Amino acid sequence: MKRITLRKTFQVIFFLSFWMGLAQEDTSYKKRVLEAAEVDLLFSYYGQDGANAAVTGGEGTEKLNDATSSIIVKIPLNADDVLTADIGISAYTSASSSNVNPFDGDANRAVSPFSASSGASKQDVLVHFNPSYQHTSENRNSVWSANGYVSSEYDYFSLGLGGGYIGLFNEKNTEFSVSAKVYFDTWNPQYPIELRDGFFDSRIVGGGTYTPYFVPFSNEKRNTYALSLGLSQILGKKIQGAIFMDVVLQNGLLSTPFQRVYFGDTPAFFIEEFQLADDVERLPDHRFKIPFGARLNYYLSDTFILRSYYRFYYDDWGITSHTASLEVPVQLNDSFTLYPLYRFYTQRAADYFFEKEGAISLYDFYTSDYDLSKYSSHQYGIGIRYSDIFTRAKVLGFGLKTLDLRLNTYNRNTGLNAFIMTLGTTFVAD
Repeated sequence: MKRITLRKTFQVIFFLSFWMGLAQEDTSYKKRVLEAAEVDLLFSYYGQDGANAAVTGGEGTEKLNDATSSIIVKIPLNADDVLTADIGISAYTSASSSNVNPFDGDANRAVSPFSASSGASKQDVLVHFNPSYQHTSENRNSVWSANGYVSSEYDYFSLGLGGGYIGLFNEKNTEFSVSAKVYFDTWNPQYPIELRDGFFDSRIVGGGTYTPYFVPFSNEKRNTYALSLGLSQILGKKIQGAIFMDVVLQNGLLSTPFQRVYFGDTPAFFIEEFQLADDVERLPDHRFKIPFGARLNYYLSDTFILRSYYRFYYDDWGITSHTASLEVPVQLNDSFTLYPLYRFYTQRAADYFFEKEGAISLYDFYTSDYDLSKYSSHQYGIGIRYSDIFTRAKVLGFGLKTLDLRLNTYNRNTGLNAFIMTLGTTFVAD
């Protein structure tokens, strides 16, 4: 089942923070890209609650718990080349997703969008595999990379390929990067139970006969094409800046098949307290996105560094958004660093977003997914990192290089609240 974009974004940001390498010398005094094999062990927990579930048409419980673990193994093939394998599993339970079929599970449970079914749709598991290869030039001014991606869960399969280039110029004070990725995804649509063939329940109540406006999707594929550009510059002894831009094109089935929509111009039908769908989410089969932004890092002293970030986002569904964040690493001593963080986000609603019963049956496109609504959010966090360049602590022959723990709380003005905990370790082979 679909996880909300927010959770995935947190994981991506955290996992990327562990993408690190060593630059040491071998007996020929040629600098190696990675001296020895490294292993990153990553774990994250995400929990949320709210009252605007898209599965039940913008009203209902959004309670969700997700635990994700990954292992990333980086192996130096020689002085210039590194092979990386990223393997992970994510398991979640969701009160919202359980209501794809609210009528299974405990027969004594009151059927309501604000309570969870105990049936099979309550939980799911996602598995991913992400191999990559990186080659660095002899003079260390160029880096070429290629990567793949495979992930699978009950109703979704994704296959991706990509490549990139990084160039260093101006005595390595300037860095230019470009990368491209493509994803080819396939849905196994899981429609709300009342919209499936053969559904009948004598408990249905309402004016007239229940006749939803539902036709199954004919296209069950989704393609994504992404191009990323970046430029980083050392601006002085204490300041470094970067600008970046992405261009993303999607086509195919961009709607989520199990998210209900209720129309304002049709009779309402219920089973107990649960309203039956008039249709599922319908969104255009293409989407164009352009996010661009900047980072600015300033070295205040041996103790404090300021890391600022801003991003503007636009897409042709009508969403524009602004993201701003500030992180202030505090070097407590040679081993420990503290990371306070604040992040603000605001967006305008998509053209096709409607609150429950705000859309009418004559519209071509509609959704009640509050991820596409107008909202603003605040995220507060704190992290602590332990570093040991001498890797004195040993586990199964590997030395502990870093240990990182981060805690974040997230609040939307729509009522969605979340807690995120991430834990990561990096081990180096002796």
